[in-house]
Amino acid sequence: MEGRDGHVFPGLVFCIIGLWHLYNHIKNHATHKSYISVPWFPTSFSRYLELYLILTGSSIFSFAELHRWLWDHDGAFLAIDLHNLEHVCIAMSFFLHALLAMLFDKAHPKPKDYIHMGHFLAALAFAQELLLFHFHSTDHTGLEGQYHWLLQKVVLMCLVTTLLSIWMPKSFMVSYIRSLGVTLQGLWLLATGFMLFTPSLAPKGCSLRKDDRLVHNMVIKCDDQESLDRGKALVNILFSCFLTGV
Repeated sequence: MEGRDGHVFPGLVFCIIGLWHLYNHIKNHATHKSYISVPWFPTSFSRYLELYLILTGSSIFSFAELHRWLWDHDGAFLAIDLHNLEHVCIAMSFFLHALLAMLFDKAHPKPKDYIHMGHFLAALAFAQELLLFHFHSTDHTGLEGQYHWLLQKVVLMCLVTTLLSIWMPKSFMVSYIRSLGVTLQGLWLLATGFMLFTPSLAPKGCSLRKDDRLVHNMVIKCDDQESLDRGKALVNILFSCFLTGV
């Protein structure tokens, strides 16, 4: 997936998962005296519906990223497509998280037997995501870099709160903030996809152009430093609005 679709699709999945967790954490905290945070929630329709969504979404995203031939004639990876492999690594970390969570549940049906391991697996997925976004081979700069720099802060919040859930599984506040973080990550990916790859939404002095480094990509570029600074300021304001709204 490139451009808008590569941000909007995972953004929708994160939004669905985040809102689903937010609803269930609030419900459990209100109806159970002994609240405890769990890494995922079953549904009446299918016990593993949430995990199936993660498995399916990760698989579709990975297949879309790898639809091109990634090797050169000498067997080496094509440098122009290395960023696709990084995206696949992120997707596969969440795929493994969901798959192992399902296997642990089948082996130990009681939540208390796998709750800490479930949170740990989720934390590993967020850590992988943060690592690869931080050292992204496309070397995001300009407005795109600002969007991804702010995204890293949201991923870090998800990682920290997930780790805290291991030591404080009875803390509703930690679970609440983590759910908001996952939702915010989804919303920010949606905003990134639309704002960066919709020509009419480009800030004044900036436009969508062909990327000189990655022949398959379009990237938003600004005419001068003043336009870039203005665009970054608008990105920061947009992020502040999302943060306040969430």
